[in-house]
Amino acid sequence: MAAKLRKGDKVVVIAGKDKGKTGEITKVMPQDGKAIVDGVNMAIRHTRQTQTSQGGRLPKALPIEISNLSLVDANGKPTRVGFKMDGDKKVRFAKTTGDVIDA
Repeated sequence: MAAKLRKGDKVVVIAGKDKGKTGEITKVMPQDGKAIVDGVNMAIRHTRQTQTSQGGRLPKALPIEISNLSLVDANGKPTRVGFKMDGDKKVRFAKTTGDVIDA
């Protein structure tokens, strides 16, 4: 099954405690069905001081279910993702507008 959401996609949360928040996907974990989105599902983690980090209580983005995310189209609205053949190449497209997401 091809991944409908990929790293770098701008998404909006459609369910859960952060409903309505938008962000960019930084990591996708397809085997778990989860993704990490900047600024969404934040939690405080206590970290030890290192040479590169001051340590302390730092906010960290935790994984969120992919089913609770929706891609943001060119108009800034949530859309579903479909696949179609563009010549001999399989591409993703926004279901609301029909625009190709990645060329």
